[in-house]
Amino acid sequence: MSGISTLDWIALGWFLAAWAGYGWLSENSRWSQRGLMGVSHRFRLDWAREMLARELRVSDAALVGNLMQSVSFYANTTIYIIAGLLAVLGALDQAMRFTADLPFARATSRELGELKLLLLLTVFVVAYFKFTWSLRQFNMLSILIGASPTNPHGEGHERMVQRVAMVNSLAGDEFNRGIRAYYFGLAAVAWFIQPWLFLFLTALVVVVLYRRDFASAVLVALDSDRA
Repeated sequence: MSGISTLDWIALGWFLAAWAGYGWLSENSRWSQRGLMGVSHRFRLDWAREMLARELRVSDAALVGNLMQSVSFYANTTIYIIAGLLAVLGALDQAMRFTADLPFARATSRELGELKLLLLLTVFVVAYFKFTWSLRQFNMLSILIGASPTNPHGEGHERMVQRVAMVNSLAGDEFNRGIRAYYFGLAAVAWFIQPWLFLFLTALVVVVLYRRDFASAVLVALDSDRA
């Protein structure tokens, strides 16, 4: 690891801190309920209440199927990305020669090149696990929809509403984490060119994610308190 500069370590630390820190901000902080994830959960509660009042749930099954199709697409795409990165790992010397010819690129050691590629591989492996776990939870949501009673005033109705909405939100949150990994994966690609560019794009990804989760037009449209 002697070929890795202090700036590279700083850039890597900033990347990991930004990824983990933004995850905490959007999910566990006191502001999280005002973001897209918190607002979406309230609509999932409304969806669950409407679903339990319906005898025929064809439309609900179609909606869940559409969500599962989107998650499945990303999971399949991520596998191809991982396979491509593994292929690059086997031809790292050629990849390093290619990146060295890019404008503003900095020459790096093989150890640093391996670290960069392993970081990128780790990001997309995390994304794959998030997508596949989301897919399994949407499967559980389908089972819950099938097992839900049709009497909107029966015993345990509100408990079932909360259960269906929570499973729906948990699956959606895992999907969001997978998408977030893609964003940070794009920032990690910049490390192959310059650590300063890596630092800048990591910060830019945080800004973009924040604007979309907490200051976007779609959030204003969904949150009646802001409209």
